[in-house]
Amino acid sequence: MGNPNAGKSTLFNALTGLSAKVANYPGVTVSRSVGSVAVGDQRVVVEDLPGTYSLDPISPDEQIVARVIEGHEGESPDGVVVVLDATSLRRSLGLLAQVQQTGLPTLVVLTFTDELARRGGGIDLAALSDAVGNQVVPVTAGNRNQLHDLIAQLDDPCCWRVPAVPAPTDPAQVTGWVDSVLTAAGFRIPQVDARTRRIDSVLLHPVWGTVIFLVAMVVFFQVIFTVAAPIQGWIETLFGWLATLVDEYVTVGWLSGLLADGIIGGVGSVLVFLPQIALLFAMIAVLESSGYMSRVAFLMDRVMGRAGLEGRAFVAMLSSVACAVPGIMATRSLPSARDRIATMMTAPLMTCSARLPVYTMLIAMLVPSDARLGPLGLQGLVMFAMYLLGAVSAMGAAWVFKYVLRGKGPALPFYMEMPSYQAPRLSDIGHAVWDACAHFVMRVGRIILVLTIAIWALLSLPVASDQDLATAGVDPTDEVAVAEYQIDNSAAAAVGKTIQPVFEPLGFDWRITVGLLSAMGARETFVATMGQMVSADNPDDPGSALQEMTWISGPHAGQKLFTPGVAAALLVYFAFALQCTSTIAVLKQESGGWKWPVIAFVYLTALAWVSALVVKLVVEAAVG
Repeated sequence: MGNPNAGKSTLFNALTGLSAKVANYPGVTVSRSVGSVAVGDQRVVVEDLPGTYSLDPISPDEQIVARVIEGHEGESPDGVVVVLDATSLRRSLGLLAQVQQTGLPTLVVLTFTDELARRGGGIDLAALSDAVGNQVVPVTAGNRNQLHDLIAQLDDPCCWRVPAVPAPTDPAQVTGWVDSVLTAAGFRIPQVDARTRRIDSVLLHPVWGTVIFLVAMVVFFQVIFTVAAPIQGWIETLFGWLATLVDEYVTVGWLSGLLADGIIGGVGSVLVFLPQIALLFAMIAVLESSGYMSRVAFLMDRVMGRAGLEGRAFVAMLSSVACAVPGIMATRSLPSARDRIATMMTAPLMTCSARLPVYTMLIAMLVPSDARLGPLGLQGLVMFAMYLLGAVSAMGAAWVFKYVLRGKGPALPFYMEMPSYQAPRLSDIGHAVWDACAHFVMRVGRIILVLTIAIWALLSLPVASDQDLATAGVDPTDEVAVAEYQIDNSAAAAVGKTIQPVFEPLGFDWRITVGLLSAMGARETFVATMGQMVSADNPDDPGSALQEMTWISGPHAGQKLFTPGVAAALLVYFAFALQCTSTIAVLKQESGGWKWPVIAFVYLTALAWVSALVVKLVVEAAVG
């Protein structure tokens, strides 16, 4: 355990490597990271607790830390490894004093000693160990020998050094104890990092800092399309080749359809967006490991303040860029109940990674790949605009909810530490990208695979007989015409056509409506569903087939389906609609009932429908 930004989680990752597992504490949705490390002939289980400044909790995260230390979350720990930041030792020692009062075996790990020396500070480690009464082990990033020394200490917590007299319990006496420890250890306060100060004078400037952040985001979304596009092409070619092989060698009709259209056409159309997912999380990892993320939170605190929220809420919202579920769970770090509710209700508006495949597909249909605005590609700018739309709409919704919840508790001060800048470690970036991609692939292999098979079955049943085809005037030898008839008369079509009148003002036919329904399980399934719709027409290039889709029946029969107005309306609908059942479930858990999830689903669905209609009408009027 330790303060936020003390290097605790980096140390945990170095100890446990790939053995770490993420789960939830029993009965709550606060994440817990548990791993193991080999110590001699045994394996020691290590848990990474949420960062905290005190065992006197004011937020749910800190409550969990206190409960674990007190043994209320299962077995009492055998020992506590307290991570202290050498550059902010005075504050860190206050937490150590509280841990000593619990009577648990305690080992102290001192991090950032190299940073302390670089900034002109200093400390006598042996004297520090004598002063606090616990063994102190220095561990700096990249020093394997120091890490091995720490691992050796984990063999038997019962043998850890115990202070003759624990730290006092009275807060005033704790301050005196900390002063005496620092004096005895010869602690020299580090100078303010000149490099960090110079960089912060620019990056934290109220104007230039914001401009630099926005420019960095624009450049990133340019990279998403320019770097990822060739890789996407290779993946599309691979799955097109696999579908061709299935058609050629699998002679059983229904099995060939399941493999080629259901699995390869559906799942493949989602996996093609893996490069964008990897790039997104690589950027987030660089921002976090460099120390810039805290500066972004500080900059956004000014913006968040306009909505009545604090910078800590931005961290929760930024987590929603990966997925709204951890974003909503991250609100447990907010001490204010009204801030937690307001942030939970608006976090789904932030553009999550599940929307990225849908956005990429629709933007490619809406904006030509060679369209540019000056030196910048227009596709990347539209993608940036969608992320900006999510953030701005979240701010607006937060302002409304803060006004509604103004009596739900006091506003509490915002405190956040600014770590020194450091070069991002490739291993940390690699871990973050690997975890994100593995989660995405597992999601595709579980939820999306099941949903795509279900959608394939609904699109394939009931099977059209020769008599049905003859009655409809369809040539049985025309595979494309047979496929269109089968889809238009399937069980999925029956469901979609029942709901179609609700979405028809937006220009959505029953196929898009079925896609929206499937997206309730996972937003990416919309892409898979549309991929299945066109896989029979053009398995090698589903993107072109989507652009050429037309209304099959009804008054719009023969008209192009994905017009600019419809594509733009779909973009906006996905930007606002709450289509994720996992998000609804975690909202219920975090808010303690169905009231807030129902409110969220209703207001976001209504906002999505109305906004999509307005955008469709505006775009259609603009293009004539």
